[in-house]
Amino acid sequence: MSPVRRCSRTACGRPAVATLTYVYADSTAVLGPLATYAEPHCYDLCAEHSERLTAPRGWEVVRLSDPSAPSRPSGDDLEALANAVREAARPQERGDGAQGGGRRTADPMEVARRGHLRVLRSPDS
Repeated sequence: MSPVRRCSRTACGRPAVATLTYVYADSTAVLGPLATYAEPHCYDLCAEHSERLTAPRGWEVVRLSDPSAPSRPSGDDLEALANAVREAARPQERGDGAQGGGRRTADPMEVARRGHLRVLRSPDS
């Protein structure tokens, strides 16, 4: 017998990465990191099947994150980053009345700045 646990889905031989457990009393499917050992009422799933998992109508899917897995940015994180880039790329007024009290940056490649983000001029121009 192979020491690697396989996906419980029929005809899938990929290695398991997550464990699915049903809590019938709460109408909840809980998908978490691969359990330490195989249990009879739990289902081991590969990465593809765990990502595509859906629950029956009226049920809730709870996805527990693996603390050792790299976290993926949320929609809010990506939206905040996009807004910061748009703000930094917005043309600023030049002259004595410029924002920042007329303070100029020492870096000639820097075009704009928003907090710790900088927009740099292309080296070709």
